[in-house]
Amino acid sequence: MLNILCIEDDAAMADHVARGLREAGYHVDIANNGRTGLDMAQAGSYAAIVLDRMLPELDGLSLLARLRDTGNNTPVVMLSALASLDERVRGLRAGSDDYVTKPFEMAELLARLEVVQRRGQPAGEVTRLTEGDLELDLLSRRVTYAGRRIDLQPREFRLLEYLVRHKGQVVTRSMLLEGVWDYHFDPGTNVIDVHVSRLRKKLDEGGAGNIVQTVRGTGYRVGGEAVSA
Repeated sequence: MLNILCIEDDAAMADHVARGLREAGYHVDIANNGRTGLDMAQAGSYAAIVLDRMLPELDGLSLLARLRDTGNNTPVVMLSALASLDERVRGLRAGSDDYVTKPFEMAELLARLEVVQRRGQPAGEVTRLTEGDLELDLLSRRVTYAGRRIDLQPREFRLLEYLVRHKGQVVTRSMLLEGVWDYHFDPGTNVIDVHVSRLRKKLDEGGAGNIVQTVRGTGYRVGGEAVSA
């Protein structure tokens, strides 16, 4: 499970962000002021940081500058009600990887966190993904389970690839729409359900049943502890 640090002094906002992140499968720590947030960011190991701009004791920009000065390159998504172009540019130039203005939709924040984490991954092309006996060859677009080939359509392969890349994490429908279909809106169709059903059938026929788990009311997950369908 990936760890996210949320540095936000507004208790209601911090609770909203933490709840949305936990529903998406993250572990979340919360700091309610800048100095505590800086200490936690420097002491902990986080996949990303959600950082409020206006904080007591140490504001977000100053916190970010100190963090970067110490060589800490943890991806940071800054939250702020300051929405002007100049303020967004200030935030980005201070070292944030993205800048989200309040109010915002949780799906957008999740998508932006996913993007900044990809940017922060070590260089080097990944050509193979695995989950137990399941193997995806990203060059040949070939899927095997215990050496047995499973033939997938291109969209089914992309769906499985996305889920395996996020193994152990709950993947929401919004994440799938953006990451697999490149939709930045909900088309209001059952396109995800149809493709997941087809993918599961082919995996089951290939001996890889129960690889894709349903997390009721939230989305899907590959890997991790079993969940109720």
